[in-house]
Amino acid sequence: MNNIFASSLRIAKQSLLHNKLRTLLTVIGIVIGITAVITVLSAGQAIKGLIIGEIEAFGSNYIQIEVKTPSTSQTSTENTFSMVGGATITTMKESDAEELAKHPNVSAYYTAIMGQEIVNYQNEIKKVFLFGTNADFVKIDTGQVEAGRFFDSDENKGLAKVAVLGSKVKTNLFGDNDPIGKSIKVGKEKFIVIGTMKERGASFAFDMDNMIFVPVRTLQKKLLGVDYVSFMTIQLIDNSLAAETAEDFKFTMRELHDITDPDRDDFAVTTMDQAMEMIDVIIVGLQFLLVMLGSISLVVGGVGIMNIMYVSVTERTFEIGLRKALGAKSRNILWQFLFEAVIITLIGAVIGIIFGLLLSALISVGAKSQGFDWEFSISVSGIILATAMSTIVGLVFGLYPAKKAAAMNPIDALRHE
Repeated sequence: MNNIFASSLRIAKQSLLHNKLRTLLTVIGIVIGITAVITVLSAGQAIKGLIIGEIEAFGSNYIQIEVKTPSTSQTSTENTFSMVGGATITTMKESDAEELAKHPNVSAYYTAIMGQEIVNYQNEIKKVFLFGTNADFVKIDTGQVEAGRFFDSDENKGLAKVAVLGSKVKTNLFGDNDPIGKSIKVGKEKFIVIGTMKERGASFAFDMDNMIFVPVRTLQKKLLGVDYVSFMTIQLIDNSLAAETAEDFKFTMRELHDITDPDRDDFAVTTMDQAMEMIDVIIVGLQFLLVMLGSISLVVGGVGIMNIMYVSVTERTFEIGLRKALGAKSRNILWQFLFEAVIITLIGAVIGIIFGLLLSALISVGAKSQGFDWEFSISVSGIILATAMSTIVGLVFGLYPAKKAAAMNPIDALRHE
């Protein structure tokens, strides 16, 4: 049996080397599919590491509460499409956070809402995101004040028109000049710059360096004309009680919003552990979807292999008849053509793996140049999966031509011209 495999493999290699152009054309589809699979799995690992790194840097002793569409789950497509489609949930108020802050396991909190306005300073005009929040933001968030100060709770309550600039906004509006104490026009209102934030670098979620931080009530009343917030982040004293505290928050929020049916919740309460689990599920699902899309190229490549092998069998009918006349068994012919198909797919897999790793490395370099902490990683599971998929494609799509070749009658084959 080993002699059959060795002989069939040797003849298969000789045939492929003899038809280099045909082999190359057949390999291309496999290369594209494997490159896609390796790149997607490597990128998925990098994205997961990036998000987890941001969450770990933020800390684990937090609970986030954000608005959601009633009768949907937080991660459901219905909620996502509703929010992307422009639906605005206006039921979450800053007073909700004030009530939750009375919980004995709460040490600090901030609420937040975002907007966008034209910002004008002398001849510099920029369209900038505004981040409305309260004084505890700098206690909880990883951002730090570089110069000046952050606004306090009295300024938030008094609707003070004060602003703290993200590092990019400061550079875009003021260059190397000191902005502290200067007046900028935000929309139709004049704000006094009281501080600037240290550069944070690119974030997977928001570019906080490209924002202006203002008191949440000032943003609500003076610029947006609303009375709601989009989310709140609550810092816990004892993180081991996070799950129980989250349940207490749900109970309190339902009381504040007059909700008796949990399915009608217009908010979502998430601990950091739950956030990590959701991220893992989302990334695995996204990887699976993209791998399936990449597999389409493998199927197309497999069909190409089947067609090319079928043509090869027809062209080599006389050779097959001669080998059978000289004593080759049908199983020798079958294995020869199966080996040819598998070798083609494995060649494509090796090239695809190399291209996929190179592309992943280039993506990592590009992401890092934009400030993202994007680590290049080699997905061992991806390489194993790619090799297995290639072998299966070779066997499945090479089987029909191989069986056709093995079933040939040697006399009829020798008569073929």
